[in-house]
Amino acid sequence: MLVLNLPLPPSINHYWGTHGHRRYVSKAGVAFKQQVSDYVAEYAVPKLGAARLEFQVTLYPRDRRKQDIDNRIKALWDALADAGVFDNDEQIDVLIVHRGEIKKGGGCLVYIDIIDEKQSP
Repeated sequence: MLVLNLPLPPSINHYWGTHGHRRYVSKAGVAFKQQVSDYVAEYAVPKLGAARLEFQVTLYPRDRRKQDIDNRIKALWDALADAGVFDNDEQIDVLIVHRGEIKKGGGCLVYIDIIDEKQSP
């Protein structure tokens, strides 16, 4: 099982930007992806390849503002896939998301477990 202690992902509302008909990853999204990539490199997070995965995520909000916890998951998956932790977010078969207590600066605790290693390279 992998345990990752990451920054709070941006809400999907802040992850994507648009310009006319073009959609792109916003500055907040790019910054989050870079933080995750740096974390993966610094802690030598193993690559899980094409294995089927289970995620347990606890999101620690920065403050008491109302927020949908599911709005942060896609940014998390995209950042971890881009960092090479797994090949594609299609591999995630189980997702459990919890709202944690308020923490200064926010945070995200992720547990990743392999369900079926036969799918790994």
